[in-house]
Amino acid sequence: MLTGLDFRRLRRWELALAAFALSAPLLLPALAPGSPSFLRPAMAEDMQQPDVSRVVSVGGAITEIIYALGEENRLVGRDSTSTYPEAATKLPDVGYMRQLAPEGIIAVNPTAIVAVEGSGPPEALAVIKEAKIPFTSVPDTFDRNGIVAKIRAVGAFLGVKDKAEALAQSVEKDLDAALADAAKRPENERKRVLFILSTQSGKILASGTGTAADGIIKLSGAINAVGAFPGYKALTDEAIIEAKPDVVLMMTRGGGETASTDELFAMPAMSLTPAAKNKALIRMDGLHLLGFGARTADAIRELNTAIYGRKTHAPQ
Repeated sequence: MLTGLDFRRLRRWELALAAFALSAPLLLPALAPGSPSFLRPAMAEDMQQPDVSRVVSVGGAITEIIYALGEENRLVGRDSTSTYPEAATKLPDVGYMRQLAPEGIIAVNPTAIVAVEGSGPPEALAVIKEAKIPFTSVPDTFDRNGIVAKIRAVGAFLGVKDKAEALAQSVEKDLDAALADAAKRPENERKRVLFILSTQSGKILASGTGTAADGIIKLSGAINAVGAFPGYKALTDEAIIEAKPDVVLMMTRGGGETASTDELFAMPAMSLTPAAKNKALIRMDGLHLLGFGARTADAIRELNTAIYGRKTHAPQ
């Protein structure tokens, strides 16, 4: 029980956690879906002149961008999706971006936190607010403009706008070249790609529209085979057969995937698809494929080559 604690002996992060525990019954209704958020205005107020000497980065693309800007010396922690570059994995892990552990974040004594949009949960963000740690959320959209905007937002947060602008222009040029090349393919030659997040318990969990998988498939000059529903959905056998995928796309790690190529295409519905006929399965690193960060132009080229067998080239 918290009653009777000597608050004078508690450190800052312990005070924040204690305050959260005491106020949680009052806070949680305000954090319910559809309720007005008190976090963003309060955090925006704290973000007027943030100290960014000790930063926790949440989101693989955000961490990649910080390294690409040459500002990695500021990092004191990262989330579990931040696996590139390899040096980032040496930093303290504060948890999965959607299941952050506030104790782990506060324990590394950050002066600021930069997170990709959608990070949480709200309860963890409430503890961070109580600890008075400046927090900023970077919008995450799965398209060319969103990548460039993300780079500029991170640069502005770190106070290195000039470096961010140079990187944004370089990435923008590379993206435009990759997209122009992918766009040359005639519509009637574009293949249908089914992105499978998981096959656990024999269920195919696939990506519809509005997801990173949907975005990268389209940027690579292909068609999402199940573009009739938003988000991720478990497909029925009928839906799999009707999708008629030419290619199946999966991550090499994460997502709970364990099925081998033979096991995947041995599934009754999958065995009836065009992809099964040629055992057309592409596996790519999840962060590289779906991160929508500074390396996305390379991911577009890699996926395009894997689908169509023709290598594209980066601009000189």
